[in-house]
Order: sequence, then structure tokens, then C-alpha cells
Amino acid sequence: MHVSFRPPKPATPDAGKRRKVLITGASGQIGSKFAAAAHEDYELSLMVTDARHEHSLAIQNYGKVLEGRLQDIERLKELCADIDTVVHLAADSSPVSTWDSLHENNIVGTYNLLTAAKAAGCRRVILASSIHAVSGYPSERQVKTHEPVNPGDLYGVSKCFGEAMGRYMAEREELSCIAVRIGCHVPNERIHQMKNPSDGLKSWISPRDLVQLFKLCIENESINFAVFHGVSDNRFKQLDISDARELLGYAPRDDSFAICEAVQAGALPETEARTRPVDPKKSGLRDEL
Repeated sequence: MHVSFRPPKPATPDAGKRRKVLITGASGQIGSKFAAAAHEDYELSLMVTDARHEHSLAIQNYGKVLEGRLQDIERLKELCADIDTVVHLAADSSPVSTWDSLHENNIVGTYNLLTAAKAAGCRRVILASSIHAVSGYPSERQVKTHEPVNPGDLYGVSKCFGEAMGRYMAEREELSCIAVRIGCHVPNERIHQMKNPSDGLKSWISPRDLVQLFKLCIENESINFAVFHGVSDNRFKQLDISDARELLGYAPRDDSFAICEAVQAGALPETEARTRPVDPKKSGLRDEL
């Protein structure tokens, strides 16, 4: 793995003060859950594209809801002002997205956000990367963070860019960045929809484990740059989490296989499937081919 450390500095923020954290994509599935879990620990600014949308209204009790777009770098600078840490979740998150959308949201958008955070003097940006950055490896192989990226689709390519841009900002621009490769993120009660390890059990991360991992990334004062894998303590893990355990103290509490067995035994209720179908034949290049 590649991890770089920063010189010791006084812990931030000052005693008695809560860190100011900006969450982009705050009304999304991951952002809203993190805001709900973290609003008592941090002073949150919640970036959304439309503050009047029902998903934005649902998070208004967790922090200050503010409108912003990744394409507006001047607005991003305003939102990053006086912020300690940015949790950057806003993106096109579809594995079958085509280049135009990925370029606008995940390439240009990530560049704009990191540039704005640097200009505003933020301490750290936590980048939501994805298992798709290494999904080109065989599913039966456990991937280590030190191994080369191997994206399985253009969405994964865009996440590789984010990791590379984050490392550049940390090593050359003195903006600490931690990239978290998020695995399969669905609620515990929907585990039953994943019939076997190839359907996501090996890469699953529970909402509470992801919240824990994000908080550890926010609180760490020594790391300058790192890539960590975001999966739970599954019986079989497609992504290795040993460095997150060692360097952050990550201690995931959930196991997808145990939860799946509990659902099948009737200990947990089944729910209606709401997963988005993905056509494996679509590559993201389909508009040009």
C-alpha cells in the first residue's frame, strides 16, 4: 500500500469545538446516512443540488443545507470556506454511465472540489472511491491496496482518476486526502437479495461500518494520503482491510454472510428488491461504439 504521513501538528479543532465538515452529495443514500449518524459529532454543511427536493428536506435537521454544483468552482470555494474536512460523495455513481456524464461529474467535478478545498484552506478531503477501481481483478481474488488499479468499467476509471488526483493534491499541494474504495452498500435487511458471494456478499459494507470508517478518516491527524478499502468484516472479503485496521483502528462490526444466514433462517424480515438492474454487456463506451 502507499501511505504518506504528515509532520506532527496540533490536533484540530481547538478543545471544545466541533470540526466543521462539508458533505457533498449529502442527500444521496450514503450522504444522508452519514449525516444522520454524524451530526452530533460535527458541525455539518450539507451540499445538495436542489434544497427543495424531498431528499434534501429530509436531512435539514442534521446541518446547514446548501445548494452547490460540482461544475461551479467559485461556489465550491464558498462552501469550503472555514471547513476542516470535506467528505466528497457527489458523483455519477452508475457503473454503466457513459463518458460525457463521468467526465463532467467525476473528472471535472472532482478536480473542481479538490481545487476549491485547497483554495479555502481545508485540512483534508475524504474521497469516495469505489470497488470499481479494482473490479477488473477476478472476483475470487482478494485485492490489496498496494496493487495496481484495475477498473472494470469507465465508472471505475473515473474513480482511479480521483485517487490519482487526491494523491497529487496531498503530495504536491499540501491538502491531505484519503480515498475510500466503497464496496457494495445496501441496508442489512436487503442482504437476502444477494444470493451468493459473486452478487456482493464479499464486497458488502454495512451503513454503520461505513460511518465508522469515515469518522476514523476525519479524526486521523497523522496521515497525509492513503487509499483504504471499505468493506465490512465479511467471512470472505474481496477487498483486504488490514491496513485500515492497523492505521485507523477500523473495527467493522458486521458480516454479510452471517446476516444473510439470519435472513434465510427467518430471523430478519425480507423486503422487496429495489436494486437497479445492470446490463453486463454495456461498457460505458456504447455511445461511441
